[in-house]
Amino acid sequence: MPLSLYDSLTREVLPLQPINGHTFRFYCCGPTVYGPAHIGNFRTFVLQDLFRRVLEADNTVTSHVRNITDVDDKTILQSQAEKISLKAFTSHWARKFHDDCAALNLLSPHVEPSAVAHIPEQIVMIEKLIASEHAYAVDDHSVYFRTDSFPAYGKLSRLQEREITTNLTARQESDEYERDSAADFVLWKSRRPQDGENFWESPWGEGRPGWHIECSAMAIKHLGESFDLHSGGIDLIFPHHENEIAQSEAATGNPFAQHWFHIAHLMIDGAKMSKSHGNLYTLNDIEARGYTAEELRYVLLSCSYRQTLNFTWESLAASRKALTRLRDFKKQIGGLTADITSKEKDLNIFTPVLDSLQSDLNTAGALGHLFTIIKSLDIVSLRQKDLVAVRHGFALVVSTLGLKLTDPVVVEPPEGIRQLAEQRWHAKLKSDWLLADSLRNELASAGWSVKDTDQSYQISPN
Repeated sequence: MPLSLYDSLTREVLPLQPINGHTFRFYCCGPTVYGPAHIGNFRTFVLQDLFRRVLEADNTVTSHVRNITDVDDKTILQSQAEKISLKAFTSHWARKFHDDCAALNLLSPHVEPSAVAHIPEQIVMIEKLIASEHAYAVDDHSVYFRTDSFPAYGKLSRLQEREITTNLTARQESDEYERDSAADFVLWKSRRPQDGENFWESPWGEGRPGWHIECSAMAIKHLGESFDLHSGGIDLIFPHHENEIAQSEAATGNPFAQHWFHIAHLMIDGAKMSKSHGNLYTLNDIEARGYTAEELRYVLLSCSYRQTLNFTWESLAASRKALTRLRDFKKQIGGLTADITSKEKDLNIFTPVLDSLQSDLNTAGALGHLFTIIKSLDIVSLRQKDLVAVRHGFALVVSTLGLKLTDPVVVEPPEGIRQLAEQRWHAKLKSDWLLADSLRNELASAGWSVKDTDQSYQISPN
């Protein structure tokens, strides 16, 4: 059966079918490469990866485009602060992003356009909008989209113009200060002294594109004026995706994306992620605690994409146990079959797992079915033919979830953790129980547990 998915525009769960009848084309808003992506970003990217895998497991041909935002206020300001070129700065962080994607076993997009490489397409699109009076230039050579020229503005977010407010200081800081209306948004930003050499020539003067026009131009260039699905985090519904719809449909006269797929936020121990809270975790932070990228991926998949996911260190520990059970099952059935693309594969009893995934990406239901099936199987009594079918079905499920189930590398604790554990051991030998308990608690807070033996101790991630 085809994948059914909740559509943020219509507020309905709808079956997905390619508009052109053969290739499902979708666009994912990619990272702004000014620093390492955090695990909240990767929740979105992992669920988008699952979405593609579920489509392809049903033999749907896909065309997946995910962009790189390599020019905006953040990239320019940070590269200027570090006194390196914008290209060198963003290339470094793009490589880091790709390394993290590989560790999390994300499929590479078929096309990964960069905003800088598509500035000519953005200029052409802005020219069309000005010619049709959907946009206008102002005295400082910036260009704005006129929202009241697009009657359907707000249809995605259900936000009316009367609800759109603006702050004078914020407008000045973002170089948006000569708009006809507070609801209008920038398409082209005029050059500012703090931009340094990061500017491009345009019919309106030196400057750079606004963030919203970048994605529209890249999506249309690589997927066409109308395509099947657009995706991103739920925080992008307004203003980014709302603005994309307005400027794209005003420029082309055609519907933009047929379906809108948004992923809910990730919380940390019930709190919002932020630098000020010290909980803006990256993949490096996860690995420093002794956990693996696959264990993080499992956590990010563990609940519905439409629900807020509350990340805790305990959830990573639980994912480790779950993955251990799956690895043990893989060994019991003799590994995973190499051929999982054959049309003759027999899904056997694992069909409910894929059915759950095809029903609005119900990952919790899929994982529940998976472990119920594994528990119910008597591997020893299976005939060879049945064992092969189980191996095929399990391999397809594992591949669709994006798991590898390779044996984890033994994680060595950082030197600082070793020193704390050693101090605790010596405190215990001296019967300084108060200090020993204090150091144990400090290790636990850092994500490590210590187990004493007769002659020494063992350290392991919580």
